[in-house]
Amino acid sequence: MYSVTDPARGVLVEEVANSTEEEVRAAIGRVAGAYPGWRGRSVGERAAVVARAAELFAERADELAAIMTLEMGKRVNEGRGEVGIVVDIFRYYAEHGTTLLADEPIDLKDGKAVITKGPIGALLGIMPWNFPCYQVARFVAPNLVLGNTILLKHASICPRSARAIEEILHAAGVPDDVYVNTYASSRQIPAILADPRIAGVSLTGSEQAGISVAAEAGKNLKKTVLELGGSDPLIILDTDDLDETVNATATARMRNCGQSCNAPKRMIVLAGLYDEYVDRLTKRVTEYYVPGDPADPATKLPPLASAAAADEVAAQVAKAVDQGATLRAGGHRITPGAYLEATVLTDVTPEMDAYYEEIFGPVVIVFKATDEDHAVALANDTPFGLGASVWGTDPDRNRRVADRIDAGMVYLNRAGGSQADLPFGGIKRSGLGRELGPAGIEEFMNKKSIRLG
Repeated sequence: MYSVTDPARGVLVEEVANSTEEEVRAAIGRVAGAYPGWRGRSVGERAAVVARAAELFAERADELAAIMTLEMGKRVNEGRGEVGIVVDIFRYYAEHGTTLLADEPIDLKDGKAVITKGPIGALLGIMPWNFPCYQVARFVAPNLVLGNTILLKHASICPRSARAIEEILHAAGVPDDVYVNTYASSRQIPAILADPRIAGVSLTGSEQAGISVAAEAGKNLKKTVLELGGSDPLIILDTDDLDETVNATATARMRNCGQSCNAPKRMIVLAGLYDEYVDRLTKRVTEYYVPGDPADPATKLPPLASAAAADEVAAQVAKAVDQGATLRAGGHRITPGAYLEATVLTDVTPEMDAYYEEIFGPVVIVFKATDEDHAVALANDTPFGLGASVWGTDPDRNRRVADRIDAGMVYLNRAGGSQADLPFGGIKRSGLGRELGPAGIEEFMNKKSIRLG
């Protein structure tokens, strides 16, 4: 069952029945059947449709933001910001599609060849709830331009986002069978991946979901892109404005109520700054991030996406404290709704679960590093490898440290974030493949070699 429960109030708003087995099979048939015709259109034609989709997303920004607020508690201003990124993504692939898909000539030792760049077929997208529009856009926009067709399974708490996205794409000119939304359940995923008409799958979600989907996809020899969890380090080497650094790093952690895969979740601060940073961060978190109604633009700390999510994060915090961590601020559940106080933890050690696991909520963990080498060692001591950031006043030093970090993305003097023209993805248990930028259109691409003579 798909359902909408307002996380600010804990009130059930809507329920949507799962797609039946027959409906899922029919949906697969639709996207597979539409593939030859969509592939047969020129890149320019497909790009024009994607450009129109960008316009319609922009026109419905307020509506989409309100849906996200209701479904998963996103602050309304952040919802509008998310739609802005969606518009950028659709525009980027619409504007650059022809160039990105141009043939690539090769001079051989005994002749010439060309690499053509084409689609591979019907794809399954499995999307999460934390960014209901953005996550869909970064999968859908490049693949529509490329010529693939899409069966989209959204998160079970986001049926309204799923409907609105489908409506916008169809209104933009994407044929009804080229993009099909399904309310399939998780237990139906193996059958979809076993169907020979599905050529690949992209999933953004938890580590366990990724393991399950990767196993099924591998068993059926399906191309896979996975964007999974992260426990991103943020290294502070030095600063000439500590208050600005505190505010910027707190903002990066608390964005989307801490429910961002690539948010900085582990602040690693050199010893000379550590005590003052912790004091000022604790003050900032306590005084600025006050829980409120996510529909109110003045609110700084919304609820988590569900009561279950809030309970889980609260339990992780409590366990860390039981294991010896120091609770500097917050940590308590607030009801009604799915609220959790903004939280600061220190003195977390490798013996504690919180040292290695991802905490998906408004919780900051701060570590003290004795020197640069220690900071890098702490940053890399994680099973994840999504993103990271390095903060300091010396650009050469920042770059040197960035080169030593094991992650798919590193930002200097900024944290997390996403933009249409920059590849996004991780290593280790954070996933496989890349999205966005030039790399994002290549994952489900047939790079065909044609020997010319």
